[in-house]
Amino acid sequence: MRILLIEDDLVLGSAIQDQLASEGYSVDRVERLGAAESALSVASYDLILLDLMLPDGRGIPFLRTLRKQGQNTPVIILTAMDQISDRIEGLNAGADDYLVKPFDLSELTARIGSVARRYSGNPNPLITVGELQIDLAARKILRNQQPVALTGREWALLEAFLGSPGQLLSKAKLEDKLYSFDAEIESNTIEVLVSRLRKKLGAGLILTERGLGYRLGPAQDAASE
Repeated sequence: MRILLIEDDLVLGSAIQDQLASEGYSVDRVERLGAAESALSVASYDLILLDLMLPDGRGIPFLRTLRKQGQNTPVIILTAMDQISDRIEGLNAGADDYLVKPFDLSELTARIGSVARRYSGNPNPLITVGELQIDLAARKILRNQQPVALTGREWALLEAFLGSPGQLLSKAKLEDKLYSFDAEIESNTIEVLVSRLRKKLGAGLILTERGLGYRLGPAQDAASE
C-alpha cells in the first residue's frame, strides 16, 4: 500500500513514516498542501493521511477540492482539533476516519487497515487462500494450521495481490505500491520477494507471466470466511 502523509510536524511525521515503513507500507511525506497536489499529480496512492493545519492552508478545503475533482482515495484526518464539530466537518468533507493527536501509532496502523479493507470490498479481515488462513487485521498467517512469519515488505506484496485477486500486476505497478519516491529499488527486489512468498506460503500462490508480471494463482482464489 502506498500512502501520502501530509504532516508539517517533523517529529511526528518522521515517527509515523518510520512506523508505517516498518509495517511494509510505502510512505511519501510532504509538509505542505502544494507539495501534496504535486505528488498526487504524478503518483497513485491507496491512502492519504491529512493534517488539518498546514503552513500553506487548511486541510478541509483541500479535501473538499479532492472530492469535487472525483478523487476517491481514502483519507484519514490526523489533527489536534478534537471538538465534535471539527470531526463532523472533516467527515462531511469526505474523510473516511478522524484520529485526534496525540495518538498511539499502533492505533493508526489499525485504522489504516480498517479503511483499506472497506475499500477493497472485504470488511472481514479473515480470509482463506488455498491452505492459508490470513488475518489481515492482526497480520497473522496459518499454513496448514502452522504460523508463518512475514517481513513488512512481504506483507505489503501479499496484500497487493490479495487486493487484486486474479489480476495481472506488472513489476512496475508492484514497485509503485511498495516504495516511496526516495526509495532505492534494486532491479530484482520484486523477484526476491515473490520467491520468498512462494517458499513460505506455497509455490502455486503467485504465478509468473513472463515479460508481463504476476498474479494470484487461479487455484488459490481468496474467499471471505
